Amino acid sequence: VRLMESGGGSVQAGGSLRLSCAISGDTCSSTHCVAWFRAGPGKKWYEGEGVGYIDEDGLPTVEDSVKGRFTISEDNAKNALYLQMGSLKPEDTGMYICALACRGFDDCRTYYTDQRYRRWGRGTQVTVAS
Repeated sequence: VRLMESGGGSVQAGGSLRLSCAISGDTCSSTHCVAWFRAGPGKKWYEGEGVGYIDEDGLPTVEDSVKGRFTISEDNAKNALYLQMGSLKPEDTGMYICALACRGFDDCRTYYTDQRYRRWGRGTQVTVAS
């Protein structure tokens, strides 16, 4: 499975962006867990923080820091994951990375909390100017 993000860019505070994550290659024989992470300036991708995920029932959950501003969605027919971002703030600046794991016995929340994803994209940069 390969993941490729797109849609990043530079925006003014208060602006919006829609990030996409294209999922290609061998699909999971079981259901999968998908999520968005972000790494702030100066941080490596593996030092990033969670933005949110989609659970095994297809329901999205986002962190409190972005709740009401960001929305995660998935289009299984297009093999794509999205992150709609609004009311952007300078502190939202960072590399946004999507992740995927083929789900085993644990729920997707556990995969998210433990960052147990086998596949990661390269990320797309978001810069929010004040």
